[in-house]
Amino acid sequence: MKKKKRNSPFTDNMDIILLVIVNNAQVPWDVKHYEKEDEIAAVHILTHPLLMKWVDVRKYHKVLDWIVNGTVLFERDEYVTTLKQELQKSPNNKKELRKAVEFGKLIKSYNEAEVLYETFQYKDAYSRIVHSLHYLARLTIIDRGIYPEVTVWNQVKHLDIEVYKLYEELVESKEEIKQRVQLMLIATDFVISTRARTSIKHLLDIMKSKNIAWTYADLKFHSEITPYSSYLTSMIFYLTKKGIIQTLYKTTNEKGVYQRIYQVK
Repeated sequence: MKKKKRNSPFTDNMDIILLVIVNNAQVPWDVKHYEKEDEIAAVHILTHPLLMKWVDVRKYHKVLDWIVNGTVLFERDEYVTTLKQELQKSPNNKKELRKAVEFGKLIKSYNEAEVLYETFQYKDAYSRIVHSLHYLARLTIIDRGIYPEVTVWNQVKHLDIEVYKLYEELVESKEEIKQRVQLMLIATDFVISTRARTSIKHLLDIMKSKNIAWTYADLKFHSEITPYSSYLTSMIFYLTKKGIIQTLYKTTNEKGVYQRIYQVK
């Protein structure tokens, strides 16, 4: 991947990025910097197992962008060519997982924006709302079966004008920052609530797979939920608040103390 502009965040401002994918290595992701004839290159050596984890949940978008948009210098058995094609698609078995991951990030960020607004930290609330809209944009793109690029707003503009307008109104409005954040919290909450059930299908399907109510620990340590377990608390509270899942209560050895357990409503 070569730098195309003087300032290039796509290549970390390096002149050249070389990505080497290997089967095994002592360090799963190693980076070395080199210089030759006034050109600076970063060589990233990445193991196949780690890369596949990132592919599953679309993590480290920049590295995945290098694969999609970079030039293949050498490959065996068309490995990179096939990987490029896979990254540009979103197979259904991974699509719902990726949507759940982005939804988890979205809810956590949105909740933080609400708290910051309520405590009069308007600039920080604005920052979290920008992040929330970014996650909403990625969720929209994934839902369309497309690979989210770094330039997500250029993609969203052609896919979902409702989400694009939210971002446009936030950054271009002449209102004071307090009013902008207040209006965006209301508008974003509406959009999230209308898309919540389809966005979180991955979690709901797991919960419906057994005719039981789940403890929080059962869900958190479920192998298929691991990619978004760090957002699970925010997701559970949001889904109970919206009536998508319900809370039941299990008696404990302590009188008057009950354990909360959850099931799809």
